[in-house]
Amino acid sequence: MANKIVAKVRRTSLASTYGVGALLPTADDSVMIRGLQDWFQGDEIQEPRLARSLGVTVFRSPPTWRDSGDVPAIRFPEYVFCTKCRKLGRWYEVIDQVTEKCKTCHEIVSPSRFVCCCTNGHIEDFPYSSWVHEDARYQGEGHNLRLVARGHTSALSDLVVECSCGKKRSMDGAFLFNALRGLHACRGSRPWLSEDDASCDQPLRTLQRGSSNVWFAVTSSAISIPSVPNIADTFIAGKAADLNLEMPAADLARMLRAPAGCTTDDLQRAIERVQNPALSGPIPSDRELRAEEYTALVQSATIEGSEAHFLCEEVDLTDSGLTELVAQVSRVSRLREVRALTGFTRVLPKTEESEVAVAPLSDTRLPWLPAIEVLGEGVFVRLDEDRLEHWETGEFAVERLRLLTESRSAIGGSTFASDLEVSARSLALHTLAHILVDEMSLTSGYPTASLRERVYDDQGQAGILIYTATADSAGSLGGLAALSDKHRFAQTLVNGLERATWCTTDPVCIETTSSGVNGMNLAACHACCLVPETSCERFNLTLDRASIVGQPGHDAGLFRKRDRTLTG
Repeated sequence: MANKIVAKVRRTSLASTYGVGALLPTADDSVMIRGLQDWFQGDEIQEPRLARSLGVTVFRSPPTWRDSGDVPAIRFPEYVFCTKCRKLGRWYEVIDQVTEKCKTCHEIVSPSRFVCCCTNGHIEDFPYSSWVHEDARYQGEGHNLRLVARGHTSALSDLVVECSCGKKRSMDGAFLFNALRGLHACRGSRPWLSEDDASCDQPLRTLQRGSSNVWFAVTSSAISIPSVPNIADTFIAGKAADLNLEMPAADLARMLRAPAGCTTDDLQRAIERVQNPALSGPIPSDRELRAEEYTALVQSATIEGSEAHFLCEEVDLTDSGLTELVAQVSRVSRLREVRALTGFTRVLPKTEESEVAVAPLSDTRLPWLPAIEVLGEGVFVRLDEDRLEHWETGEFAVERLRLLTESRSAIGGSTFASDLEVSARSLALHTLAHILVDEMSLTSGYPTASLRERVYDDQGQAGILIYTATADSAGSLGGLAALSDKHRFAQTLVNGLERATWCTTDPVCIETTSSGVNGMNLAACHACCLVPETSCERFNLTLDRASIVGQPGHDAGLFRKRDRTLTG
């Protein structure tokens, strides 16, 4: 497959769905995206706040064919089978290099459906030879394998591995947690990099090649906010390649025309931070980045100008009929988000609190990371902090949190779900965000998958930002920001809350005390609260419809019945 285009994907997918180490399905094959050490470097994307927090100097967009540098990939998995004669083996044993069909019967071959992964991010082919012989000593030498489908059912028990020595074994049980223990140990295989890992003590898990848990993106994002230091830093970073940074900062600053909202002194300080990174202060955490964004949204901070990436205006809610629980609604008519791919995990996703190993994107640490920038719009909603705090300390909220905690504890083990931090506040705000995403998609002109949530639920915060999540023309329709109109938003909220009071699976849904992955949801299902995974920042977990609208006969949700109607 050298120098051959095997598949075409959107540029944004290379920093999310099909990033480094991910498996990309093609017309009749499967490939893995190579590490950053083999990438052609795309266009620069500047976001100094996020770059500092991730320890890089710049972000780069994935390259395109116009850059004369397609993203490299390798064939994976190596094992393929013929759809006619059912021959099973590595691709160079089965495929004719000229016709790219089976050497034996000249029919189409398909990549293996099964791979093995461990929680350290390693991946390799399923050990068919060891499996069929039930002996780790067999590695395939001198044995010819076939993968036969009996055709009685679609179950794994009807998919049989046959060896030329006469051994047979179905794939039934291959997906059990300890199925490969004693048969095949992890070899630390990292096909996307130049070298494998020296050692690994994690057990291998059998997964479907196209399963979502073969590759979980680990991303970090930040919204470009109009703080003066951030504007100055972004301006200088964009011109750094053309500046003589050996010059005194004051002289260099006077040579430049300051952008809107900045002075020459602001530029001087930004240049000094580039010349001496120690002046930038400690590396900000993700929570600190979120806190800065929340402050900018609450204050509706806006820097005017044609190049402004953040235009936020608070809406006057007088005579809107909204409940007093809603303290602020702001129209975010322009925003910019930068999302960077920092690594990936396999088997289990990474959360801020979990200890799941993050696989590297390159052989050695590079001064850049792949990223995309999203230009769009949104609506910011802030609830009254005092009323929210009063509710979250109440008996009903405490009980809902206890039920979720007990459900998580009952699962047992160390999983990503057990590492997710959750409070009554985050449970309610996150669920409300999903209700708004679902309702806004009906009238904004955007499909649900094009909207995204950003929940601000730390202590002292009570905000939700719903914004466009795509980097194409769908990010500038204008229909979402228009929903911030006080009357349209009031009706949107009331309609969403009304829909949330009833689910097609009730009463089962509203009475559920353990649902979702590892029991990390309460009253939430696909018929009421779950949204596309691209829209949710918490894997569709920590949701509870009852915390918003209460339960039958128990009107103690955050939005009580009197709050779910328009007044005046």
